[in-house]
Amino acid sequence: MFVKVYQYHIRPESEQELLHIQQKAGGIYRNYIEVQTTFLQNKEDKTLWTEISSFQSEEDYHKLLPLINKDPRIQDLYRRFEFLLISGIKEESYYKKDENQGGAKSD
Repeated sequence: MFVKVYQYHIRPESEQELLHIQQKAGGIYRNYIEVQTTFLQNKEDKTLWTEISSFQSEEDYHKLLPLINKDPRIQDLYRRFEFLLISGIKEESYYKKDENQGGAKSD
C-alpha cells in the first residue's frame, strides 16, 4: 500500500471549512481511485493538521493523479484550501508495511 502524508497549518477559525473542502475533495478522488484518508488535528497546536491518504498502489496514484488534478472541481477546491493555509505544505511518501510482510515492499 502506498501512503501520502501531508502536514500544514490553517487559520484557527477555518476548521469547519477545511473539513467541508476535504469531504468534497475526497468524494471526487474516490470517483477516480480507491483511497482512504484520515485527518488529524494536533492536540497542542490546533492550527496544525496531518492528512494521511492510503492508496492500493504507487503506480495507480501516479497514473491517476494527473487526471484528478485536471478536474475543475478539484482545482476550485484546492484554491479554497490554499486560502485557509498559514504555512506551506509538507509532503512525504511511505509504503505501508504489515508485521507479516517481513522486508518485502508492499503495493
